[in-house]
This record gives sequence, structure tokens and C-alpha cells, in this order.
Amino acid sequence: MKKTAALLSISLLAATMAPMMVSAEEASPEGRTEITFWHYMSEDKEGKYVNQAVEEFNNSQDEIWVNAQYLPREELMKQYTIGVVSGELPDVGMVDNPDHNSYASMGVFEDITDLFNSTEGCNFLEGSIGSCYYEGKLYGVPWGNNCLGLFYNKDLLDAAGVEVPTNWSELEAACEALTTDTTYGLAISAIGNEEGTFQYMPWLYSAGGSVTDMTGDGAVKSMEYLYGLIEKGYMSKEVIKWTQADAEKQFASGQAAMMINGPWQFDGIANDAPDLNYGVTLVPKADDGDYASVLGGENIGICAGTEHLDEAWTFITWITSAEKSADICSSIGRYSPRSDVNIQEMFADDPLNSALAAAMDGAVSRGPSPVWPELSAAVYTAEQEIFTGQKDIPTALADAQATIDGLGME
Repeated sequence: MKKTAALLSISLLAATMAPMMVSAEEASPEGRTEITFWHYMSEDKEGKYVNQAVEEFNNSQDEIWVNAQYLPREELMKQYTIGVVSGELPDVGMVDNPDHNSYASMGVFEDITDLFNSTEGCNFLEGSIGSCYYEGKLYGVPWGNNCLGLFYNKDLLDAAGVEVPTNWSELEAACEALTTDTTYGLAISAIGNEEGTFQYMPWLYSAGGSVTDMTGDGAVKSMEYLYGLIEKGYMSKEVIKWTQADAEKQFASGQAAMMINGPWQFDGIANDAPDLNYGVTLVPKADDGDYASVLGGENIGICAGTEHLDEAWTFITWITSAEKSADICSSIGRYSPRSDVNIQEMFADDPLNSALAAAMDGAVSRGPSPVWPELSAAVYTAEQEIFTGQKDIPTALADAQATIDGLGME
């Protein structure tokens, strides 16, 4: 009852606010079934490729007409919440993959388990499709992914006689050699939001840890390692304030010799430092651990209450097919989540994306969990408390675990 009341309150509050939708299509041709598709890819960037794909689908057959509508991400998330109460949801919707479980639990998306299992050719990477499951049932499919890697300034490493680090010991030694009065060895984002958790997770997972076990050896080991880099002056104390875009600025300006970041920063570096000689590789692994990375990106699903289930599924299977996935993902700077798409072939002429895409095989989803926002907050709060010296590592991690235990996760 509390949840319904909260949703109703939000719905009434927003009733006077018209959603900021931009439709890519006009009314459907006579005789076609029209379905709506909400996404948050803006026209000046990835959105133009989404619209091109929708136009191609509409022109490929004469039974279904897809009306693609753009909403800024935060507005789209709000409209999903309102739509659960009002019943005004699209037929197909996009969602950031760590949020998929939360919205599935609220009733935004349809259970498509049977549709998926009865359809041939739905081949996705385990980590990617894993983010679409809630309580053992499937509520969507992956659209496109990205992941984290290590960016390194080739000129600075060469000048210091440093090899590209592959593990934590090598990374710390590289940071020591690269840190000067004007340059830190490494930049990361440890800000108090989802970006902080996102960037922490490769260290946690490589050390054998889990976000649901924040007092375990993996969490302790990874926090000790990162905090040690700050204590030794190899990373700036300001990382607690840096977004991933801020870390990119540090790297592009030469104030950091290396950084942890993702392919969405390639354009930023090209603009900020077009002549920068840099490379990318896997996030260094714990000395006794495995390489790890974390999935970013989007999923799409059929929204609850649609009267056009079959038509929506036809569109989804078309736009996430191997051919279209490779085409769209290469255009919008994502890595295809399909197991039957060769990502290296997608980026054969792009050494940066090709190198970073190698992390996809071991990349894990965030969660999946309907309480991911709260769980993530517990993780980044502990990181902030440790990095600022507010709490020692055991205390901060114990407090985080107490919060996580209180979420009622199994």
C-alpha cells in the first residue's frame, strides 16, 4: 500500500507536467499497427542512429509502424514510474541496465520468458542477458553495452620506462614512477553516486568480492589497495569529487598518466587533447585474481499492459538481431551484447574500441537487484567514508553491510 500511495503521489504531482517527448515519426500509415518506443538517446548523438534503424524497420514491412519518442533519461525514468499508476506506458521502452530489475519489480515491464524461449536466434552474452532477469523471469533483452578499462598515456609511460601494468603490483609500481609534482599516476571517479560504485566494482570483483558481501576479504583487500594509492600520493584525494568526465579532464590535460574509464570518453579526449598519444587495456587485476569489468549500457523491454505484444516482440527481435546489433552498436559507440557478434570484427579499424571490447567477456552486470539504487548507495558511501578518512575500513564496510542486510536481499 505504501508503494502504491507513493506512486500515486508522484503521478498527481507530475500530472500538470507534460513529458518532454520528441517523436521521430508522424501518424502511422493506414492499416498498420502502431507501437510506441521510448528511448533516451538524444538526436544530436546516438538518437539519430536509433531513428535511422526505426525508419529502416518501418520500411522493411507493411504491418507494423514504430513511433520512436525521445525523452531525457531522468524524464523517461519518471514517466515509467507515473505510467505504472496511470496505465500510460509505451509498448516498448529502453532502460539503463542496472535499473532494469527495479522497474521490473514495479510492474513496468512484461514477463517475456516464454516469448524469448520460443524464439530462435536470441543469443546474448551471459553477463548482458543476466541484467534482464528478475526473480527467475525475463523482462527484456540487452540493447548495447560498454565497460571499463585502463587508459594510459603512452608518452608518459615511455618517458618513465614503464610497461603497461597488468596487475595491482605492476599498477602501483607504475603509479610510483609516473607520479610527479604535476601529474598523478592514476585518476578514477570515486564520487558519491552510481559512478563511484561503477568504478569500484572491477577492483572488488577482481579481488574475489561481491557487492553483497562488503565485509569479506575481497572488499577489504580492494578498499585497502585503492586507499593505499591515495595515502601514497599516487591518486589525488579529489577523486571523491570527480565524475568520470572529470577523470577524463585530468587524463587529457596530462595531470593523470592513467585513468579508469570507458569508451564514452573517446570523443571527450579527441576534443580536449586531439594529439594525445594514448592506449587502452583491461583494468589491472588483483595479483591473485582475474580480470574484471562492469557492464554499462541499455536494455529494452515490452511494457506492461501493451495491446500489441506480438508486434512489440517482432520489433525487439529485429532491432536486437545480430546484423542490426552490430550495425547500431558500432554507430553509437556500444559493444554488441550478442554472443554471435564478433566485437573485434565490429571494430577492426578502431584499435581503441577493439582493445577495450576485450573486457566484455568477463564484464558483469550491476546487480541485478530491485534494490540496486540502495545497495549501490551503501557501497559508494563506504568508499567515500574510507577515502576521506571519516571511518576506518572495517567500520565503513561493516556499516555498509548492515545497510545491505537491511534491504532484505536473499
